[in-house]
This record gives sequence, C-alpha cells and structure tokens, in this order.
Amino acid sequence: MGQKLNMTQLFGENGRVIPVTAVRLESPAFESFGDELVGKKVIVSGTSKGKGFAGGMKRWGFKGGETTRGQSTYPRQAGSIGSQTPGRVRKGKKMAGHMGNRRVAVKGLRVVSLDKEKLIVMVSGPVPGARNSKVSIRLV
Repeated sequence: MGQKLNMTQLFGENGRVIPVTAVRLESPAFESFGDELVGKKVIVSGTSKGKGFAGGMKRWGFKGGETTRGQSTYPRQAGSIGSQTPGRVRKGKKMAGHMGNRRVAVKGLRVVSLDKEKLIVMVSGPVPGARNSKVSIRLV
C-alpha cells in the first residue's frame, strides 16, 4: 500500500525521457528486495478520479448529431437506444451516466527507481487516482 504523490520525469542513460509517478510506501517492506526491485513489472491499483455525471459524447466518445441541416436541438444527443422488438433497453447499452470513481488496475508498469530513506518508489507511466490517494502495488 502507498500514497500517490505526483508525476515527474527521469532521464535514462541514453538521455531518453521516462515519465514516472512517485508513490510513497506506507511500510518499508521492499527493503528486503534491495535494488532487485528496479526494472520489475508491477500492477498498480487505485480509485480513479471521479468526473461526475457525463453525457454520451464525453463518456463514450460518441460523435453527436449534425449541427446544420435544420438541427436546432440536441446536437450532443446519443441517438437511438435500440430496436422496438425487445421493448426494453439492453444491458450494457452505452448511455450517459456516472464517470470515474471506480477501482482500476494498471498493468505493465515498471519500477524505475526507489529511495529507501524516503520510502518513495518511482513507477513508469500513469497511476490511477488523484494526488495523495491510496494505491496498492503488486509484483507480477
């Protein structure tokens, strides 16, 4: 378990920029690994940022209707929600609704560096959640 701090960047040996996220661990459990942890793949889980109630265009990337040709209302409407035959909306239909604020796991991230004194691990790439939110890191 840890706390997401912020995103930053490190430079590799060849001068390539590596985007990383700093995570402060709650316990020094990784000290037993030593420097073997650097380069290992990890799975990072956390609660994604909540974005409130979102329409179909923002939530699912729908195109929307024409804004010309006499269209005066609902240019951002999702459109049809199904056929007449079942007489209901099918499960899993992409519609407007609450977006974000869910438990998310990001796979394939690597540990780039670690600071044993400050208990900070630098993980390559994005980590779900806002700053100072709780995350969990597991070795693959």
